[in-house]
Amino acid sequence: MNLSVGLAWTQTISLWRSGALRVLVFSLVLAVTTISAIGFFTQRVETALNQQGGLLLGGDLAVIADHAIPDALLNRAAEQGLATAKTYEFSSMVVFGETSQLAEIKAVEQAFPLRGDLTLGKYSSDIGKVVKNAPKSGAVWVEPRLANLLNIKVGDVVEVGERKLHVGAILVREPSRGGDMFGFAPRLMMNAADLPSTKLIQYGSRVKYQLLLAASPQKINQYYAQTKPILNHGEKIQDVRNARPEIKSALDKAQQFLGLSAMVSVILAMVAMLLSSLPYIKQSLDTFALMRCFGASKSTVLQVLAIQTILIAFFSALLGVLLGFIAQFGLAKLAGSLFLETLPPASSAPVFIGLAASIAMMFAVVLPHAWQMRNLTAMSILRRETLAQPISAQAKFLPAALVMCAMIFWKAGDVKLAGSTILALVLLCVAIVGFSYVLVSLANRLFMLSPKGQVLNDIKLGVLGLKRRFGLSTVQMIGFSMGLMVLMLLALIRGDLIRNWQASLPIDAPNRFIINIQPSQIDGIKQFFEKQKIKGGSIFPMVRGRLIGKNGNDISATEWQDERAKHLAEREFNLSWAAQMQSDNQLLSGRWWTPKEYGKPYLSIEQDLAKTLGIRLGDKLLFDVAGDPLTLTVTSLRKVDWDTMRANFFAVTPPGVLDNYSANYISSFHLPIGADAAMNQLIRNYPNLTVIDVAALMQQVRGIMQKMSSTIEYVFAFSLLAGLAVLYAALIATREERIAEATIMRVFGASRRQVSIAYVAEFACIGLVSALIATIAANLLAYYISAQILNIPFQFNATLAFGITLIAAFIIPLAAWLGLRGFLNVPARQLLNSI
Repeated sequence: MNLSVGLAWTQTISLWRSGALRVLVFSLVLAVTTISAIGFFTQRVETALNQQGGLLLGGDLAVIADHAIPDALLNRAAEQGLATAKTYEFSSMVVFGETSQLAEIKAVEQAFPLRGDLTLGKYSSDIGKVVKNAPKSGAVWVEPRLANLLNIKVGDVVEVGERKLHVGAILVREPSRGGDMFGFAPRLMMNAADLPSTKLIQYGSRVKYQLLLAASPQKINQYYAQTKPILNHGEKIQDVRNARPEIKSALDKAQQFLGLSAMVSVILAMVAMLLSSLPYIKQSLDTFALMRCFGASKSTVLQVLAIQTILIAFFSALLGVLLGFIAQFGLAKLAGSLFLETLPPASSAPVFIGLAASIAMMFAVVLPHAWQMRNLTAMSILRRETLAQPISAQAKFLPAALVMCAMIFWKAGDVKLAGSTILALVLLCVAIVGFSYVLVSLANRLFMLSPKGQVLNDIKLGVLGLKRRFGLSTVQMIGFSMGLMVLMLLALIRGDLIRNWQASLPIDAPNRFIINIQPSQIDGIKQFFEKQKIKGGSIFPMVRGRLIGKNGNDISATEWQDERAKHLAEREFNLSWAAQMQSDNQLLSGRWWTPKEYGKPYLSIEQDLAKTLGIRLGDKLLFDVAGDPLTLTVTSLRKVDWDTMRANFFAVTPPGVLDNYSANYISSFHLPIGADAAMNQLIRNYPNLTVIDVAALMQQVRGIMQKMSSTIEYVFAFSLLAGLAVLYAALIATREERIAEATIMRVFGASRRQVSIAYVAEFACIGLVSALIATIAANLLAYYISAQILNIPFQFNATLAFGITLIAAFIIPLAAWLGLRGFLNVPARQLLNSI
């Protein structure tokens, strides 16, 4: 064994000095660096993004109940070392002098908020300063809207129940305010220690009790998994994903893209490894042949190969993980300015992942050759008879392909994403082989018919070189195509994802809702829109109705086990009507009504509601509207883009159906900065109106999406570096064969110019074919991933496709010629002696 270790070490040093191992180690180190760096970085970013999303709750997790939080849940949190803070929310009147106003009271413990911070000001127009703790006992903080409505300022005393409290500050921003989007009344925040003295919470009071929790993701996930199954009636547990659907959607898409980036890094790493292993294997065979000639047994040779493989994998992994940690540390420093808090520390998992990936990739490359050599004699190795073995032709890359597939599934984190990518890679390989064969056949016929000429003959020599080295050229084209495809895929998805986020919350997206608008007030609201130059301030009708039957059968909440279905069956729906479908709605099945169907008892249902309640096209739904039965037939199912923040409805009828029922109206619109005074005057003119201010929520959501967009840009830029390894490895893979051929051409009288033209022509074909196939494959795969997995619109980028094709057709032959140029200046005799 000691002899095998010594031989393995000596041979590894020898291969390194000769240069055969350098390209392989470079590719392996870069592979591990890419995998570990993206592993470190994405892990930290995912944790930070979840914490950023937690700002909308004030913690990582919230247990919400309509009664006091059970002691068992508090004790479990304490036992597991979770930070906790309790809050109480309810509506009550706030009195100042002779005026009063309904406010949403929030009593919080001193530790609130567990995530994020609060912004306070002295005046309602202040930008404010950041603080980390809740109000002290005896003080309250009020939102600007409440301060304006009551005409109060800092230092005034207000009455909350039976307690008088002084106004300590204007509450400019509260992190958890976005978690409850439809909080109708303006906020007043107080310390929970003052709550008993107000005597506002009595038997039968409607109070939202909340237990906020914060800890590491592992502890939070553990608490969530243990608590959810034992919740009682009136209790629920929320994280940012199920509390805010638009944040859930954004976080899911961001993590899917990070998984896609990690998957791309794996593909690039494996392609670079496979291509760079060709020179290494060739020189290793020479060494093993000499060992066999000098009497080494087959077991000794295989032991040396195994130990050598482990040595290369281990030291490459160490260097790669170190570089990966440094790289992600630099990325994290750059990205640190994107987050309100520093990124969480990295775990040790990517270190072991990098080591395992390095060993797996090395053995995947070496195993087929070890399998071949077990029955070969020294002479067969020297004669290169390994190339004639069936396994060499049929399964040389099978272990590497299996390792790549396993790592793609692992890194993608999504079966559909991984499966579609693997299928695209397989089809790409088949397309490359078929296209190359057709190209060589056509080129041969075209050159036979073309006029004679020296330059044309040189180009013909280069193009037909693809036929002479069909196997090697095909491997190079597959390598180039895979690298270009996955990088273009990443670029396309990145662009679509960022555009989708920007479109979902544009700067002029609605940030105010007004409900309880009466028919007689519609003209006044429209005049307000005109005066404030508000565009798109639509007003929608609403009629309340309860679903009580389907297809002649009564509906009861007890027939569903799903909590959401029970809730929907128990609540009243807001029925609305519209002649035209809104632009942020998409018809999935059925049809929309025509103007001639005015007053027809038709109904269009939102798809998620239909799925939850088991509603299908053609179903007849019975509603109780103000005590009167109303039967409507489902004629269409719609997909609603709730992320647009516009007023939307689960159930819509044609105009005329609900004319006989009492309706009130709702409006959503964007209120420019500085127009709060006009909004307050509107409320004074129409005291019955309820204004819902979601500007703070939108600001937080938009900020989180901006952070995710920036993160995606960083990860994409890092993946581009890995693509350079594929280009380098693909060019190096066949360099020796091409140098040998160029030398023979020089010996037989070819000039330096003729060799250069032939060489550039051959690689121009390789680059062009690779780019064309990669462009087609990337766009098809990007369309599938965008439409079926990420659920975002796909946009074909003609500029990117054309640019990549031109760049590949220019850069690949240029890089290849630069690599060969040095040898063309060497005399033919010297080159002949060197080979």
